Amino acid sequence: MKVGFIGVGNMGGALCSAVSKTLGGESIYVCDANEARAMDISKKYGASCSDALKICEICDYIFIGVKPQMIRKLLENIKPVINNRQDDFALVSMAAGVSIDTIGQMCGGERHCHAIIRIMPSISVSAESGMILCAINDKVTKKFKDGFEYMMQKAGKLDFIKEEQIDAASALTGCGPAFVAMFVEALADGAVSCGISREKALEYANMTVMGAAKYLTEIGKHPALLKDAVCSPAGSTIEGVLTLEDGAFRALVSNAVKASYEKTKELGKQ
Repeated sequence: MKVGFIGVGNMGGALCSAVSKTLGGESIYVCDANEARAMDISKKYGASCSDALKICEICDYIFIGVKPQMIRKLLENIKPVINNRQDDFALVSMAAGVSIDTIGQMCGGERHCHAIIRIMPSISVSAESGMILCAINDKVTKKFKDGFEYMMQKAGKLDFIKEEQIDAASALTGCGPAFVAMFVEALADGAVSCGISREKALEYANMTVMGAAKYLTEIGKHPALLKDAVCSPAGSTIEGVLTLEDGAFRALVSNAVKASYEKTKELGKQ
């Protein structure tokens, strides 16, 4: 199995890291417009530095890790190579807002219909804790789907959903880590203002968020139950909860997800 990454920025590099843990670097080929970055990634994970056309000639899975605004130009450059291939391969796109049908049309339409896996990962894949949303077209065989699931097992949890849901879901799973990071930073700031050192405050904030998330995942119940369990009558926690409510905390977070969703839809139209 040969896996190629065209574009190894933050997300492409994180996925390359995850795949290398399963397949080893000798199965991976990378390229990037920033040649120094590609060299760094290749050395870090034992992968081979290559170029986009070579990757498209030899790889079974071709990860497209460029920004949505750049995908049309990239596909224009590589489609003569992929359209001439006689063997089976799959394109794996992580371009926000760009549908499988759009990618297919950019590759040449019905005359050149390829197996396409559309994914929306999160930066957490580098810590084996990502939530990776996936959609596939009918050209993706069981063999290629199984191979994809195998190589991505160290990235986190894969969820194959209807493509029409992927933009909305990724506004949470893909953008959410940034919101969580801001929340962790805010928690730490609060502790620092109360006299805790910055180093300890960040450690406590990270462990608090991670522990609460793990607890909620394991009990499988509504998060309000955890909140209620921690809020003693006339206690410290309920006082803090009411302060968050005064600032419309929940509405603000929900609106952030909705704003990210609207932006994702915009990107797909460019």
